[in-house]
Amino acid sequence: MIIRSGFLNHPSSRMLNRIKAVYMFIHTNGPVSTAQLADEFGLTDRTMQRDISILEYNGLVCSPIRGKWTTTEKKVKIS
Repeated sequence: MIIRSGFLNHPSSRMLNRIKAVYMFIHTNGPVSTAQLADEFGLTDRTMQRDISILEYNGLVCSPIRGKWTTTEKKVKIS
């Protein structure tokens, strides 16, 4: 998965691994809320929102039902 983080200068590998895990969780269990994701990953709502924003920026997730996240049809290769 190649993540463009247009508003992050130097994302850490730990952060990128977490974002991949968040994507896979949404793909498997979606639609899910930001709060559900934060609970699942033990993060604050704000941190989770930042991760989701990166996935949304890359066209990998969307929120067709306000506040519930699901993956898009965009093809993804997880590496």
